[in-house]
Amino acid sequence: MKREIQPGKVRALRATANDEGIFTILAADHRDSMKVMINPDDLNAVPAEVVTDLKLAITREIVPLASGTLLDPVYGGPQAIMSGALPRGLGWISSIEDQGYLGDPYKPQTPMLNGWGIEKAKRLGATGVKILMKYHPDSGEVAEKQRELVAGVLAEGARYELPLFLEPICYPLDPDMPYSSPEFAALRRDIVVRTAKTFSDLGADILKMEFPIDATFNDDEGEWADACAELNEATDVPWALLSAGVTHEVFRRQLQVGCENGCSGFLAGRSVWREAVALQGEARIAFLQTDGRSRFQELVNIATTYGTPWTDHYELPSIDDKWYMTY
Repeated sequence: MKREIQPGKVRALRATANDEGIFTILAADHRDSMKVMINPDDLNAVPAEVVTDLKLAITREIVPLASGTLLDPVYGGPQAIMSGALPRGLGWISSIEDQGYLGDPYKPQTPMLNGWGIEKAKRLGATGVKILMKYHPDSGEVAEKQRELVAGVLAEGARYELPLFLEPICYPLDPDMPYSSPEFAALRRDIVVRTAKTFSDLGADILKMEFPIDATFNDDEGEWADACAELNEATDVPWALLSAGVTHEVFRRQLQVGCENGCSGFLAGRSVWREAVALQGEARIAFLQTDGRSRFQELVNIATTYGTPWTDHYELPSIDDKWYMTY
């Protein structure tokens, strides 16, 4: 059964997807993780303007190919709007969590960005908000706190009719088990699938999901397809893939397998623009205009050809000449 959706969210998702209803979104909302890429020895030594210049270059050169962009409110979103790097009318999703990939998964609850939130994002014209959060369905009280957080954000999002793109990142319960290890890779599929079901049932509008198989330890596309089909069966809301820092070659394969099994597109960042971080000036722009654009267009072609439109998951509201009286 399709879910009901608010009219404002329909408008927002149409603005953030392409004409075929597929999300082809450029992700450049990285903060501390981007600083680490710029200066691995001391992220705190990276000036804000260096991060912003990189984000604006990525946005200017790649986002004209995209259906939307994911930017943060600290270094990217407002700057892209004021500079004109974000094209008129293009959908943009604002991150609202405090940091992301570098966060401590064992904290009771993901902190939200102080001084920012759904109401301000809506005022600035965002067509969605995003939360990246570490989540393990078996972490007890920690998992419960994360679900409470998401429920609260969804309630506020409903008030402003702004969709939530939820990005749950799995992690090992054993702090001595590395995330990138064969031991955790063996657990990943089950964790990712159960997490998708949890937040689909909770009412997340769009799920921004990790690929359920760690390609470092399993290159079997048949097993990839089975895992994506299982993920798709577990959720009745649209889901899109994040690139999670894998190479472009790996991500385009993951994306095709995912889209052949129910995925509604992608929000891709580092797999597209990673090399631009180490470049400066004309060399950076040249890379983004060639390899960057070529990679992104390839992802767009794959997602549009094989993806499932987000509208397949939702029952659009029926509007008549009296609807506004009860809206």
